[in-house]
Amino acid sequence: MRVCESARGPIANMLHAGLMRAHHGPEAVEKAIHTAGSIEMAFLERGLLALATLSNMAPLLGFLGTITGMIKALSAIEAANQVSAAIVARGVQEALVCAAAGLVVAVPLSAFYAYFVLAIDRFVLEMEGSSSELVDELMDIEYRKTTGQPSTPGIKS
Repeated sequence: MRVCESARGPIANMLHAGLMRAHHGPEAVEKAIHTAGSIEMAFLERGLLALATLSNMAPLLGFLGTITGMIKALSAIEAANQVSAAIVARGVQEALVCAAAGLVVAVPLSAFYAYFVLAIDRFVLEMEGSSSELVDELMDIEYRKTTGQPSTPGIKS
C-alpha cells in the first residue's frame, strides 16, 4: 500500500484501489482493480480522439484546397480562352500547396497517434499483468489462512 501511495501512475493507482479492498476478499479486489483500470484507461486515452480526428481531417482539408486550386486553374483557362502555363500556374500551385500542407500535418499526427496507442497498449498489458499477480497473491494468502499452511517468505507464488 505504501509503495502504491508513493508511486505515481496508472498501475500504482489501480493496484492501490485493489489493495484498499483486500480485506473484502479477492473478488472485491478484482472488481476494484477493474473499475480503477477503466478510469485509468480513460485518463490515458484522453486527447487521442482529437489527435486521430486532426490526423484524418488534415488530408481532407488539403484535398479540398487541391480541388479549389484546380477549379481556379480551369476557370482561368476558360476566362482566357486559351491554355498557357502562366494562366494555369497560380491555380495548380495553390492546389499543390494545399495538398502538401494537409500531408505535412497528417503524417506527424498519424505517427504520434500510433506511438501513443502503442504506449497505452503497453500500459494495459502491464496493468493486466500486475493486477493478475496481485489477485493471485491475495488468493494464495487467503488459501493459506483457510488451510492453516504457513507462508513461505521470499518465495513468490
